[in-house]
Amino acid sequence: MTKAEVISEIADKTGIPKEDVSVTVEAFFNIVKGSMADGNNIYVRGFGSFVNKKRKKKIARNISKNTAIVIDEHFIPSFKPSKVFVEKIKKSKKVKETHA
Repeated sequence: MTKAEVISEIADKTGIPKEDVSVTVEAFFNIVKGSMADGNNIYVRGFGSFVNKKRKKKIARNISKNTAIVIDEHFIPSFKPSKVFVEKIKKSKKVKETHA
């Protein structure tokens, strides 16, 4: 499902014009990105958490040049679904049918 499809479905279910839904969805994504870039995590009860995960400093290899590269400690964005979310997916028959 694409962002445009999500916006259309929200508009259909709520009766809110697509333009307004689009502005709201874009604002949500911008807030999530901005907050995480500032080092804050975001917790949405019943849905999940957007968290910054810390990666340790490590030495990697550049195979084409056969040299070592130092990758400094850094953070990457991650999403951890809530237990409610995970259980809903586990119990879904459609997910099991498509991956069986």
